[in-house]
Amino acid sequence: MRDGGFETAGVGAFVENFGHEAGAALIAVEWGPPSGVVVLDWYRTILETGLVARISFLLVGEEHRRRGIGRLLLKAAAQAARVAGCGRLEVEAPLEMASLRGFCEAAGFSSGGVLYARGLRKKG
Repeated sequence: MRDGGFETAGVGAFVENFGHEAGAALIAVEWGPPSGVVVLDWYRTILETGLVARISFLLVGEEHRRRGIGRLLLKAAAQAARVAGCGRLEVEAPLEMASLRGFCEAAGFSSGGVLYARGLRKKG
């Protein structure tokens, strides 16, 4: 991202490579560069009977916020997840991203706990 907008070449390359994964990348465009993007994937877990969809990236450019674009992206992501057979939708919203967390709560998501992560390669 540069100056509150997207680097179009970077988004295009990502979408082209992403086409081989189990998920979806949806881009909102009005005029000019994209105004928002949502990326989700789905996976199986032993605790669920169906697939679970996870939004790993949701971003609306600063100049496009407060106009309903985030909600439209969320609605489109939910539809894509339903079509894929998912029964639940999750959003990765790190603690340091307060605006995303607020958006999620306003959109009806409830906190599901804390995600722990670590690298798989030794440093050094």
